Amino acid sequence: MTSTTPQKPVHLAVYDTFADWETGHTTAWLARGGHRIRTVGPTTDPVTTIGGLRVTPDLALGDLRPEDSALLILTGADAWDEGDDLAPFAAKARAFLDAGVPVAAICGATAGLAREGLLDDRPHTGAAPFYLAATGYKGGDRYVETDAVTDGDLITAGPTEPVAFAREVLGRMGVFDGGKLDAWYRLFHDSDPAAYEELNA
Repeated sequence: MTSTTPQKPVHLAVYDTFADWETGHTTAWLARGGHRIRTVGPTTDPVTTIGGLRVTPDLALGDLRPEDSALLILTGADAWDEGDDLAPFAAKARAFLDAGVPVAAICGATAGLAREGLLDDRPHTGAAPFYLAATGYKGGDRYVETDAVTDGDLITAGPTEPVAFAREVLGRMGVFDGGKLDAWYRLFHDSDPAAYEELNA
């Protein structure tokens, strides 16, 4: 596990109705691996998760610059499918990818990226092909039926795969690699007791 704290923090997007269960493994293990986690909201006003938790963002989206971040994580939320309120987060993801800074999106956030045109030319996954097709995007032929997909600086996953999503993020950010990453996944996804010993060896 990485022990040195990087200079740049990881940014977790938070907004009303965000699905708090989708990134728990990701942020917890990034933090345990030495990464600082900062939350970014539409403003710095508190938001409320689907689970009813109130979160006060560390900074507003307008103040977030790719050069000041190691990774942008976009969670699912009902709001992705209820209008354009979260479109600025997808636009920020474009700025991150253009700058060569990784973006990880799960569940409804993948639809936001699709609407932004960011999945038209990249292998990706999401909740289901028809869900992303409803956005009108042009990347249907690049959809991959799997738990999570990493394509360069972009990670995508569907809503039922928070552990696979975390696996891809932890691998991309260097928290675990090789056998350790596989052991971590087998422990938390498959409840494999042998993986615990491998992870802590």
